[in-house]
Amino acid sequence: MAAYEVHPNKIEEESFRLIRQLTDLSAFSPDEQQVVMRIVHSVGLPEVAQHVHFSKNSCGAGRAALASHRPILCDAEMVKQGITKRMISEPPLCYLNHASVPQLAKSKNETRSMAALNLWAPQLKDSVVVIGNAPTALFRLLEMIEQGCDKPAVVIGMPVGFVGAAESKEALWRKHQELGIECITLLGRQGGSAVSAASVNALLRCNLGERY
Repeated sequence: MAAYEVHPNKIEEESFRLIRQLTDLSAFSPDEQQVVMRIVHSVGLPEVAQHVHFSKNSCGAGRAALASHRPILCDAEMVKQGITKRMISEPPLCYLNHASVPQLAKSKNETRSMAALNLWAPQLKDSVVVIGNAPTALFRLLEMIEQGCDKPAVVIGMPVGFVGAAESKEALWRKHQELGIECITLLGRQGGSAVSAASVNALLRCNLGERY
């Protein structure tokens, strides 16, 4: 067997040393760099950094909402489970498997991810929205905001896939100023639970002073 590192802190330190070495972070603010590095770390691709986009105050708004223990709303259980529990006081919320959602989705002939957003409304104001799986959830959220629902503090919109993923993120990026929302997104087909949860974790770590 080849020799290999086993100490977790040393593994993480070396990982982020290499990420800084291999990734062009020059266009990003210090907080944005932490998010980008966590995204790169989660997929192992330094070139993904060029596709990460931040609205003007997205990191500041996200950090403030997390520091104030605002709700974290997730589109999928995998996103919810990826958020580091030691850094939050209340568990993230995901309504995808709520008992009412399958019937609601069936009655409207839409995805369960879309139907689940009906249960978000009471918690949306100043929340942290994390969409890493379902493009339809991101499209529905934009529709809800256009129709006047409460606005989250920040939308981390990074759904993955071949049908609607790139288009939903492009819509978020194109409309965020008009809608008056802050956002962090990964344009194109790439995305997923790991990168969206990693983005939340990066902001939480910034609040704790844990930086690379």
